[in-house]
Amino acid sequence: MAPPLIQLKDIRLTFGGTPLLSGVELSVSSGERVCLIGRNGSGKSTLLKIAAGLVEPDSGSRFVQPGATIRYLPQEPDFGDYKTTLAYVEAGLGPGDDHYQARYLVEQLGLSGDEDPAHVSGGEARRAALARVLAPSPDILLLDEPTNHLDLPTIEWLEGELASRKCALVLISHDRRFLSNLSRSTAWLDRGQIRQIDRGFSAFEAWRDEVLAEEEREQHKLDRKIVNEEHWLRYGVSGRRKRNVKRLGNLHALRDQRRNYRGATGNVNLAAAEAEKSGRLVIEAKNIVKAYGERKIVENFSTRIQRGDRIGIVGPNGAGKTTLVHLLIGNDPPDGGTIRLGANIEMATLDQHRESLDPKSTLAAALTGGRGDHVIVGGKPKHVIGYMKDFLFAQEQRGTPLEALSGGERGRLMLARALAKPSNLLVLDEPTNDLDLETLDVLEEMLGDYEGTVILISHDRDFLDRVVTSVIVPEGNGRWIEYAGGYTDMLAQRGEDLSREAPKAGAPEEKKEAKAAAPSAAPKRRLNFNEKHALETLPKTIAKLQAEIAKQQKLLDDPDLYAKDRKKFDAASTAIAKAQEELAAAEDRWLELEVLREEIEQA
Repeated sequence: MAPPLIQLKDIRLTFGGTPLLSGVELSVSSGERVCLIGRNGSGKSTLLKIAAGLVEPDSGSRFVQPGATIRYLPQEPDFGDYKTTLAYVEAGLGPGDDHYQARYLVEQLGLSGDEDPAHVSGGEARRAALARVLAPSPDILLLDEPTNHLDLPTIEWLEGELASRKCALVLISHDRRFLSNLSRSTAWLDRGQIRQIDRGFSAFEAWRDEVLAEEEREQHKLDRKIVNEEHWLRYGVSGRRKRNVKRLGNLHALRDQRRNYRGATGNVNLAAAEAEKSGRLVIEAKNIVKAYGERKIVENFSTRIQRGDRIGIVGPNGAGKTTLVHLLIGNDPPDGGTIRLGANIEMATLDQHRESLDPKSTLAAALTGGRGDHVIVGGKPKHVIGYMKDFLFAQEQRGTPLEALSGGERGRLMLARALAKPSNLLVLDEPTNDLDLETLDVLEEMLGDYEGTVILISHDRDFLDRVVTSVIVPEGNGRWIEYAGGYTDMLAQRGEDLSREAPKAGAPEEKKEAKAAAPSAAPKRRLNFNEKHALETLPKTIAKLQAEIAKQQKLLDDPDLYAKDRKKFDAASTAIAKAQEELAAAEDRWLELEVLREEIEQA
């Protein structure tokens, strides 16, 4: 086995009460691709900073192979006093590095290099930070949420770029597909310690569930053992003092073990406060047009969104996704065409711009609006502490200023605020940013159970595949097209990826060859929301149709019905023919989906 480029041994770190890191071990060798997984607040980012040499642990050792170069991508880059993005990128180069690489990567990532770092967007800041860590071609890349604020074409470009490099990688990301395509081993940071498997992220979740189930069985055995020993203490103590003292000591040790056990963190209790049902038609757009000056944002776009639809909107940054959503929900009038909103629409929105939160405000004040100790959830008051716990905030965090919250905690706060309002239309702009994988799972389930309509903007391909029923994509010059199914279905129908700016002239040939030699892995097909919903509901529909056919057949079994009541006979004949036709279609659709489900499970 190759010697490690970087090695962490017995790393311990405590902030206040419960230890954040308790004897963590992590070793990364040349060419290794490790994904670092853990809940929000588990210490992933802190551990990456320790590996980068930016944070000193309370105890433990950090070893870096002499001569090895490390580059660390933080979640929030510090641009300091740099005047341009290019100057910031070039400052990350070493003495022997090629300055052309800095310019090349800046252009590849869609920047001019002349942007003022003090006035760039979140996506531009992330791209400049990526160019800075990639330009020196380091031996080890430590990347903390590299896909945050990136659009889908840039995420796919980054995947290809990282796949083509020979450096070691340690990745923290909430993007399942990004992790699955790049990782070869998984380090799970859980309750202060790391467990590691030599398999990529695609194998992680099944393995994690097995580990937690085994742990639960062991705790159950421990509980039973303590009960048995306590029963002995009450009723079975004999006269042999020496043996009794030893057994009593063992009981104390068992109790200490149970008392010191740190259980796995629970899941967020996500539930949208639902209003009364909207009308069947939620939004109808006919030939809408929007332009800013000479630039066409939307050109002759039409759609009908009905109750229960889940609409995903994807595309490059700057394509006009947020503008299109604002047009559809009536926040922004179109230059041409018509927008019609259905009856009884109650809307709740989640804005991706968390900067709208007052950083000096406390967590409790952000949830209550600064009014009292209660949050209005679905029109009913709920104590702020109880609502905080639903979203995994501790009671002690009530007075925490928002500027002290992590990215994941701010994400949960935004969800808590949005879901408290009664709604039958959810409009979510980048809801997955900074959320851990477990919270993403709960969010997906909540959206699946939500009886209203969902419109969401997202760059998370796996999330889109699991949630949406159709995808709206920009095709250039203001044209938008809607495709049935999830993100993978859209790609299959289009026959190509989303367009991305072509590589600039002068790009090194070896870069092009390396990218061609390492295409990203094809994503595994999954049942989308529509298909899963149909599989669950079709058996009930089939049973209902069979009951209707039996009911009508019972009427037609009367040989005198035609003579007694011709209208009733005709109505029963029409009804049974219609029900038989619908039954055949439902059975065919169920069989098709069941075959598809089996093929996916066996793949």
